[in-house]
Amino acid sequence: MSDSGKKRASSPKIIAIANQKGGVGKTTTAINLGTALAEAGLQCLIIDLDPQGNASTGLGSIFSDRVNTSYDVLTDQVSLADAIVETPVSGLYLVPASVDLSGVDVELVEDRQRARRLRSLLTSDIRDRYDYILIDCPPSLNLLTVNAMVAASGVVVPLQCEFFALEGLSQLISTIRRVQSSLNPTLKIHGIVLTMYDRRNRLSLQVAEDVRENLGSVVYDTVIPRNVRVSEAPSHAIPALLYDPSCAGSQAYRALARELLNRDRATEAA
Repeated sequence: MSDSGKKRASSPKIIAIANQKGGVGKTTTAINLGTALAEAGLQCLIIDLDPQGNASTGLGSIFSDRVNTSYDVLTDQVSLADAIVETPVSGLYLVPASVDLSGVDVELVEDRQRARRLRSLLTSDIRDRYDYILIDCPPSLNLLTVNAMVAASGVVVPLQCEFFALEGLSQLISTIRRVQSSLNPTLKIHGIVLTMYDRRNRLSLQVAEDVRENLGSVVYDTVIPRNVRVSEAPSHAIPALLYDPSCAGSQAYRALARELLNRDRATEAA
């Protein structure tokens, strides 16, 4: 692993990107939000905790080349530092995933500290290198997602603009609250981001209105539009912000990064 930059002046923001529903734009958000933060001059690390490894593939990590993965880290076979690799984006780094992650629940069943495993691995020398650490969670509320939430300071929830958008959200919020009460009292919902928004579709407009009415200011102002260029980018193994920097999706993720940074600055100033 190459040097990812000089030490940070403060601890990084660690954000779990989670939703137990699949196909809501979770991995796309992890990749492009991380890219937008790096584009803004920040040092960013993405930890891929999804056995599907889509974030890894979308950042140019070929499956056959993944020597050390997040599975190897969680099972104490390698250090986290040894699993970090470069990506096509300057300032953005990756801990790739492998399908072996699907067996972590069983392998760690006798470990009393299994829910705190990732948190313990994010040592000060790792934290000192990055401004943001984003954790891409699997589409389920399993041990991997709990590990991400225990390690994180906040959760970003991608929510698709569809009829069943709020279905399952209460279960996710309940999991976050359980983690808060027993494992990580500082955890909070950083924000909910509406994805796959189509302004021409009346349903998208209605869903967006309903979500904002029910959840209020926790919902980001930025919405991520349904955009073909964003959908095409993973097949080229690069983020949409590199594939088509000027497309509507790329612009939206830059706006989301600015909003996320502004929220963090406001919190720090309070």
